[in-house]
Amino acid sequence: MTRHQLYVHEDIPYTSHNSCGVIHICEENPRIAAYVFSLAQDMMLDDFIDGSDPGVAVALTEQIAPSLVAYGRDAQHTILDQIRARTLARNLNIPLLGLGGTEDGVIGAMAGLALASTRNDGRFLQLGKIRDFTGPSTVEELLAGGIDEVWNIAGPRVTSGTVQNPEGKSPKACPVNGRAILFVEERDGELFPIKRD
Repeated sequence: MTRHQLYVHEDIPYTSHNSCGVIHICEENPRIAAYVFSLAQDMMLDDFIDGSDPGVAVALTEQIAPSLVAYGRDAQHTILDQIRARTLARNLNIPLLGLGGTEDGVIGAMAGLALASTRNDGRFLQLGKIRDFTGPSTVEELLAGGIDEVWNIAGPRVTSGTVQNPEGKSPKACPVNGRAILFVEERDGELFPIKRD
């Protein structure tokens, strides 16, 4: 699961940071996609924040067109409306549904599909066992738990040491060319994770 940051602007109502979450399905199967769409819809209706405007969409890789990727990038720096989101969904045959409030959540749902498809945006919220690692963790543990590589923000790859993740917080790796990369910085000889969107 990845989180993607959208445009934060006073004219855009949002409940928490205007971001969207995307569940990645490895199986390219229309029946599984339809099942996940239904399941996500039910789960979101059961557990969304009052006052929010959730939306849900699901797409196979073949449905992610350049026009959708452009839309996702626009959603990171421009105010968009539902019309463009719904038009894209209809033209690309992508199931899309607003689940409450103004239904503006369809904007973020479509943007999330686009941004996740680039494999170079956002950060992982769930991947392998990374949520099990709260507090300081060794690089070796993180690599065994699902992170592909650890890189110092100043350049070199990190292969050993302990990442001083805050207590109660799991590391937030980023998708980089489809790989889960945890960025760290060295301060006073210790490694600290860098939060990136």
